[in-house]
Amino acid sequence: MGDWMAGCCQLLEPLYNALKQKILASDYIQADESPIKVLDSDKKGSTHQGYQWVYHDPVQKLVLFNYRKGRGRNGPKELLAVYHGYLQCDGYTVYDKIGADPKITLAGCLVHARRKFHDAQDSDKKRAQTALALFRKIYLEERDVKEEAPDDFGKIKPLRDEKIRPLLAQIKKWIGTEQFKVLPKSLIGKAMAYFINQYPKLDAIFGDGRIELDNDLIENAIRPMAIGRKNYLFCGSHGAAQNAAMLYSFFGSCKMQDINPREWLDELLPGYQTKV
Repeated sequence: MGDWMAGCCQLLEPLYNALKQKILASDYIQADESPIKVLDSDKKGSTHQGYQWVYHDPVQKLVLFNYRKGRGRNGPKELLAVYHGYLQCDGYTVYDKIGADPKITLAGCLVHARRKFHDAQDSDKKRAQTALALFRKIYLEERDVKEEAPDDFGKIKPLRDEKIRPLLAQIKKWIGTEQFKVLPKSLIGKAMAYFINQYPKLDAIFGDGRIELDNDLIENAIRPMAIGRKNYLFCGSHGAAQNAAMLYSFFGSCKMQDINPREWLDELLPGYQTKV
């Protein structure tokens, strides 16, 4: 079966490269990474911790998985070398290094910022819930904005500037009055510090109406792989991990386009063995 999959991926590689170029030609993408265990002949008796780096174009509804042996910046730096535009990501420091490239503008993720305050409720319920209430207002306003201007990105931007951006600034102002009252190493202190550190990237969201408030869409694209890890446990080699990345890219993009992946593959490779 492994040889069958490898042969299939060899035929599909030109299409994978075309998908990669199409996504990189966009000027707004989301990025995230997820671990995957891989058998390595140099590590007898244990598995290697590799990573699937994922790049998602929310506007064109396309996703690219790209396997790398590590979580360092070399992988995304190489893949994004020709990219110009917004890169939406979480607070992982590698993305800050990628964002040092003047061609790239980093946009943050409100869900990651909100999650820090959610996790701080047990240690400082009052302050955590004050922040969470403001985040809730942001998402309620975002829902109204999307209903008022569905897919009209030109209208979404000024509506967000009017209704949502001030709420984000309000969180920052509130933290400015409260941060000195809490321990920096407490959960609420860390949540506040994360928000302040990420604020320039969070504010960059309002630079373009296409940019999502968070990275939830790319996390949804990664979810099938997370489920798969519990079933197949590991990939048989680094090459197999990249083949998996290729198929996750195609099938994930099919799902976003409401296309049946099996029917798509049957049509793309007629006569190829599609039954094992």
